[in-house]
Amino acid sequence: MAVDFRQIPSPCFVLDEQLLENNLQLIRSVKERAGVEIILAFKGFAMWSAFPIVRKYIQSTTASSLNEARLAFEEFGTPAHTYAPVYTDNDFPEILACSSHITFNSLSQFEHFLPVVKQSGKKVSLGIRVNPEFSEVETDLYNPCAPGSRLGILAEDLPAVLPSDIEGLHFHALCESKSFDLEKTLAAFEQKFSRYFSQIKWVNMGGGHLMTHKDYNVDHLVEILTNFRKRTGLEVILELGSAFAWETGYLVSTVVDVVENKGIKTAILDVSFAAHMPDCLEMPYKPRIIGSYFEPVEGKPTYRMGGNSCLSGDYVGFWSFDKELQPGDQIVFEDMIHYTMVKTTFFNGVNHPSIGSWNDKTGFKLIRKFGYDDFKGKLS
Repeated sequence: MAVDFRQIPSPCFVLDEQLLENNLQLIRSVKERAGVEIILAFKGFAMWSAFPIVRKYIQSTTASSLNEARLAFEEFGTPAHTYAPVYTDNDFPEILACSSHITFNSLSQFEHFLPVVKQSGKKVSLGIRVNPEFSEVETDLYNPCAPGSRLGILAEDLPAVLPSDIEGLHFHALCESKSFDLEKTLAAFEQKFSRYFSQIKWVNMGGGHLMTHKDYNVDHLVEILTNFRKRTGLEVILELGSAFAWETGYLVSTVVDVVENKGIKTAILDVSFAAHMPDCLEMPYKPRIIGSYFEPVEGKPTYRMGGNSCLSGDYVGFWSFDKELQPGDQIVFEDMIHYTMVKTTFFNGVNHPSIGSWNDKTGFKLIRKFGYDDFKGKLS
């Protein structure tokens, strides 16, 4: 059953629960076939109202802050695998209480907080993040291995023998990548760090494994993971973000006005790319719009989509349509669940989209509506 967009208020993020379950079924199959642990990265998808669905397939999550670690512990119901570029003295004790694994970005942070871990008496598995100095990611903003990166320790900066309390190595060098990118990255990782494999229990291969993309070679991924696990005897962890919510929902918006300047028509919407779809400007990324032509078609009405903030560059374009757009027309952006809600802001005080879900049996459910108090409460 297709989503009935006539039921959806504007603006609104809408998760299609069946599409999410489809992704979860594939992810669980990879987990079982390869004998690895796959966990949900909140940095990509943290819609906690959907956790009851996710928990049917996946048992653990990964956090990058105290807030995410609490969300894992309190709402998902299990302690988090936590990694952050830096921990503070104020946050760390609570992070420790909410975590099963903690990965440090530097040896100095590991040494600083090890006494806290020891004094707590809590059993937690500690690891360090390493930098394989290899990545297929072309956009520097998303490339953890770019020259001078602050993320991960270089092989040349590690001692020959790791501290005895370190049980795992973590690397993250992918971004919406293919299995063949992992294969090459893993080769670089092994070349630099395999001498430590006898000293550790697990390897966390980070995120960016876009296994739910229709063109992803899942069998090849399973082969890579299975071979690595058998070759090394190590536990393997993948922490997916985008793959969980890939193409699972929409951002419903409405044309409020149409303006024209030097022959360029812009449909101004009740949403903002800067505030609600930042990846569209950062990557940059052009989403699909239902009922449009993704590329301009000569002879058909063609528009940029403009956000409702005052930022001059708050627009993305161009799309063509079969008829002229008018105020009140609905514009539905596809694939707007991963890395959207987690990155939204109240910039300019523009109205924040509501959050809802679609179930093929019960229809639309409004989960959260935002208002002035949410905007005001974020400030002081």
